[in-house]
Amino acid sequence: MPRRKFDTTQRGISDTHTDAPIATSICENKLVYAERIRTLRAAANLSQGELAEAMNLGRAAISNWETGRTRPDIANIPRLCNVLGITVAAFFSDTPEEEGWKDARIVPEGPITMDPACVTLHYAQETFEGMKAYRTAEGKIQLFRPEMNAKRMINSNARLCMPELPVDMFVEAVKALVKVEEDWVPSEPETSLYIRPFMFATEAALGVHMASAYKFMIICCPVGAYYAEGINPVKILVEDELVRAVKGGTGFTKCGGNYAGSILGQVKAEKMGYSQVLWLDGEHRKYVEEVGTMNIMFKIAGEIYTAPIEGTVLPGVTRDSMIHLLRDWGYKVNETRLSVDDLMKAGHDGTLEEVFGTGTAAVISPVGELRYKDDVVTINDFKIGELTQKLYDTLTGIQWGRLPDKYGWTVEVK
Repeated sequence: MPRRKFDTTQRGISDTHTDAPIATSICENKLVYAERIRTLRAAANLSQGELAEAMNLGRAAISNWETGRTRPDIANIPRLCNVLGITVAAFFSDTPEEEGWKDARIVPEGPITMDPACVTLHYAQETFEGMKAYRTAEGKIQLFRPEMNAKRMINSNARLCMPELPVDMFVEAVKALVKVEEDWVPSEPETSLYIRPFMFATEAALGVHMASAYKFMIICCPVGAYYAEGINPVKILVEDELVRAVKGGTGFTKCGGNYAGSILGQVKAEKMGYSQVLWLDGEHRKYVEEVGTMNIMFKIAGEIYTAPIEGTVLPGVTRDSMIHLLRDWGYKVNETRLSVDDLMKAGHDGTLEEVFGTGTAAVISPVGELRYKDDVVTINDFKIGELTQKLYDTLTGIQWGRLPDKYGWTVEVK
């Protein structure tokens, strides 16, 4: 049975810098850009002079934009949107019908054609999500909080100046593909269908700018049980030289560049006999943030500590779900900065009771050892903690339909 993929494209608007081979599309994009700015300025009840003054530009610059003679450069787009009272995402999404998402279809999975000058290959304008479909004992297929993945992609796209895919369109696209491929959703215990929605720029051009065209796709594949032989703790190396993210950057987005930049730290950890890397903040190299491709939580003296969502940490769906469960169970959850020195101290004085990573793939991953420079601590005798096991059993129970979903987190695919 051939696997299939969901595919849709969008024509957008762009500050395009390119050469003669696609000169026709440049002209079209200039004119679309001009009309867009004129329409938004009028909607904001601003004259060209007032818009120019608010942006600290000459009136001629606005006139040139609106006639298609020139385009605003990349630095001016956020300023323009701020003055017009809209988000960058809205600048792209609230476009004329001919520029919107179109040609949605489900087709057999296979290679895609890409121009060598595709801007994604050169400037990495792409984002993605990770989620799963679960088959219950009764044979129902359900998703887990898909709207959170959709909203996170919107936020990721806004940071990378990419167009918004509406939440309802995202969820319906996932449901449509999973319904077509329902025979690929496995029924063995702890197995699922992994789903990878992603978006990338398809414009062929050389020069750093917002692309004029994008493609949103979804692929999926069955995955086996993550813990085939039980949930065993892992060893974590605290990285004190390399950094993953800084405030003002893309740390909160789910884009490939974040993961590519983390590979060197992962290789270093594996050479030293550790499974994953615990990243510190990029400014002080002092506060713990994420571990590998997961969020991380610490149980210290009966309370839970996890890094706050302040622009450098991915807002994980599993993280948010765990926090809901923990607070419902009466635990105090501190979303605050925790220094690595205080963490290691807690490990030595016995107050560090449990450590676990959270994410879609593993759900929860217990940590049995932490190493920071030459200092090593063992957590809970290198055994999974009672709370960690309870969280895993509860969340997977909801996902696979073994436990009632009182939160309304699951969405049935019909």
